[in-house]
Amino acid sequence: MSWYTAPPSSQRWAFALSAIAAAFAAVPSHAQTPKRAAHVEDKNAPTHLRAEHISGRPERELNLERDAEVVRDQTRMTADTACYQMVEDQLDASGNVRMWRFGDYYSAELLKLNLETGRGFALKPTYKIAVGNGQGHAERIDFINSEEADVVDGTYSTCEGTKPDWYLKSSTLNLDTGRDVGTGGKTVVYFKGVPILGTPAISFSLSGARRSGWLAPTPRLDSKNGLELLVPYYVNIAPNRDLTLYPKYIQRRGLQLGANARYLGETAAGGYAGETYIEYLPNDKVRDSDRYMLHSVHTQALAPGLSYGWNLRSASDNDYPSDFSKTVATSAERQLLRELRTDYRGEFWNATARVQNYQVLQDPGAEKNPDLFVPRPYDRLPSLNLHAGRFDVAGGFDWAVDSELTRFWHPDQVRGNRLVAVPQVSYPFMRPGYFVTPKLVLNASAYQLDNNNAVGSVQYRDTALTRAVPTVSVDSGLVFERDAKLFGRAVTQTLEPRLFYVYTPYRDQRAFPLFDTSDAGFSFAQLFSENRYVGADRIGDANQVTAALTSRFLDPNGAERLRLALGQRFYFNEQRVQLGSAAANEASRSDVLLAGAGRIADSWGFDSAVQYNRDEGHSMSWNYGAQWQPAPKKVLNLEHRYLRGVNGIKNVLVSGQWPLSTRWYGVGRVSYSMRDRRVLESLAGLEYKQDCWVLRMGAQRFVTTTKSVSNSIFFQLELIGLSSNLGFGSNALDTLTKSIPGYQRLTPSSR
Repeated sequence: MSWYTAPPSSQRWAFALSAIAAAFAAVPSHAQTPKRAAHVEDKNAPTHLRAEHISGRPERELNLERDAEVVRDQTRMTADTACYQMVEDQLDASGNVRMWRFGDYYSAELLKLNLETGRGFALKPTYKIAVGNGQGHAERIDFINSEEADVVDGTYSTCEGTKPDWYLKSSTLNLDTGRDVGTGGKTVVYFKGVPILGTPAISFSLSGARRSGWLAPTPRLDSKNGLELLVPYYVNIAPNRDLTLYPKYIQRRGLQLGANARYLGETAAGGYAGETYIEYLPNDKVRDSDRYMLHSVHTQALAPGLSYGWNLRSASDNDYPSDFSKTVATSAERQLLRELRTDYRGEFWNATARVQNYQVLQDPGAEKNPDLFVPRPYDRLPSLNLHAGRFDVAGGFDWAVDSELTRFWHPDQVRGNRLVAVPQVSYPFMRPGYFVTPKLVLNASAYQLDNNNAVGSVQYRDTALTRAVPTVSVDSGLVFERDAKLFGRAVTQTLEPRLFYVYTPYRDQRAFPLFDTSDAGFSFAQLFSENRYVGADRIGDANQVTAALTSRFLDPNGAERLRLALGQRFYFNEQRVQLGSAAANEASRSDVLLAGAGRIADSWGFDSAVQYNRDEGHSMSWNYGAQWQPAPKKVLNLEHRYLRGVNGIKNVLVSGQWPLSTRWYGVGRVSYSMRDRRVLESLAGLEYKQDCWVLRMGAQRFVTTTKSVSNSIFFQLELIGLSSNLGFGSNALDTLTKSIPGYQRLTPSSR
């Protein structure tokens, strides 16, 4: 064995004039990491040469024969034979060539490489780069520098082994690890040896990070629209901005164009963020008209404390959600908000000015079934809000004032202006173990109605209306604690009785219009509010007390493990203020509310609520839900919902994700109406995970309107490492994530 140490490049010309003695040197180790910084090589590092036999001229050229090895800083090469030219810093090697460079690995029949510039080529090579585990083989690799190489007539894959499950084959493939970009010429993607995609050019991220380029075509088979083919293009404008274009061919309707833009950032005044999504279908072949949908949100700071924003939604027609939505939630959206607002926040006050209206999309079945009619909310043109308040002033008082001035407009109902001012003051007594908070509220309002008392079904004789309604409340509670055990776990148990008294005198309010007021419903949150209505048009009369009992189980770190609650309201007078022409409520007590929620074990969680009518002896509503998640990618959810009444519901919802074998996973969701004996939504699918790809497939069915349903088949092939965005099929991952609580994707997200 012979060895030789060449000098660093800065001394090489001096060495060419006079030889220096050889020296021993150790071979450096090389670590591979998925992501790395820019390649930095020590230009002054010596070159170590070793072989069974070394010959040549030390000042010019060295020939290495049998087990040749050359090491320079982050580059190491072995071969049967090699030739190192000192002045040119050129390395030629042949026979079983192996090279490790900055964590990348190459093997070839022949290698020519300039160690100083990193330029050169390899014939019949195989390669494996550290970034993204990319690997393949080629006829030739041209090294442009230490970070960039051209693969000629080669393959690329992230699968291990000589026969990868998927790979792309390209005439020319440029791999730039410095820019984290792979680009190719004529390219065909193969899966299991079968070509599945051909393209004249391709571009992808080597590490799976987002970048501009075409995404894979995504087909979907839908019962309403037939075959849909989406060919999205992603534009990575900047780290904080991107744009996705969605041209989609719909077999029965035509070509739909779509775009989704997202952005966020900072200015000298503060931050801004927004997103806009639009779909446009010119000349729908089914409807013979242009159809569109728009949703845009934006918020931005203009100055310290001052901001503005908008929330704009629009659709071309009533049937758009049912014709194009892919989920029950989006198909049920019938009131589309359009709002423009500006806000200012001071130290103790804030103000808001906004204009707001809604586009109402009627259910197609509303013509025959009035219960399906969607009412049109009032427009606010404009609405000015002011809130001011402080805590712990003048010896412990809290005070606040909320005021609002709004112009209400409706095409079919009475219109007018409303001014509301609600000052309040309270004095909290907060002590360890108990609290008492008396509060005084005055709700004052003035209405100026237009001279349009013939508009709508209700006539208003007076156009100028005023009202002032005081409210007195006292909130009080005790807190007891003790050490306890919960399923063998040491916890702290609390017992928290609470009484909440409210008195509001009766004021006849039948002469006042209903601009934005509705019943607040009945829940634990509403039990402890002064007004039983949402909105300022009705102030409910009250002489009542709410009694509640809560018990919590706390871990030693303070986390709540379990909460149990019981509450009921008792009325000392009838409730005379009602919406519309409803009769006074003469009940002496409300329904009983019971609730329980928590995570009783690391794998078990539940949430439940019951509204029980003691007078009639039955439940008015309930909601039971449980989740079992014993391990990652194992989750089962069960929920039962019930609401008594003519338009009540009685639904069961089951969903889950579960491994069926080492690589197969089952996913599903079923929502079933026991009252209508009808499946409202169903989703069944399978996922198969290999080391470098994931296959998802399944079927989905959901109700879009009272008379129609949508059936679709989806599939997705995710090629791990080619791009986190590249999948073949509909966006199955998004469907599973939104449909199954606790669902976990089989591959890590790159975003």
